[in-house]
Amino acid sequence: GDVLSAAMYNGLVTFDVTTQSGATYTVDNDDLFQVAILTSNASTKTVTIAPDSTLTLAAVGSAITFINTGAGLLTFAAGAGVTIVSAGATSAAPTLAQYKSAVAIRQSANSWIIAGAVE
Repeated sequence: GDVLSAAMYNGLVTFDVTTQSGATYTVDNDDLFQVAILTSNASTKTVTIAPDSTLTLAAVGSAITFINTGAGLLTFAAGAGVTIVSAGATSAAPTLAQYKSAVAIRQSANSWIIAGAVE
């Protein structure tokens, strides 16, 4: 079999980091596969999980990581036809406070679980 070098292994566990500073953001295919999205807006912001018709590369188990570095709460919203569940106080619209992180994991068609430090 093949042997992984240290450089190859490190490439498997690193994240590309994207910063979103606007009040709203809708995830797309570029956000899949080890991308960490930092939200830096000081005000409240909303991240929408897009439907499968937009996230055409999202297989079951695909994950998108979010880190809220801004002072305002980050709220997760479901796109058209999308279902979001979480352990947050509002299961379908969980929030993330400053310096908290969460991951959105696709569990089935148009269905995502938000896991992490959600409120």
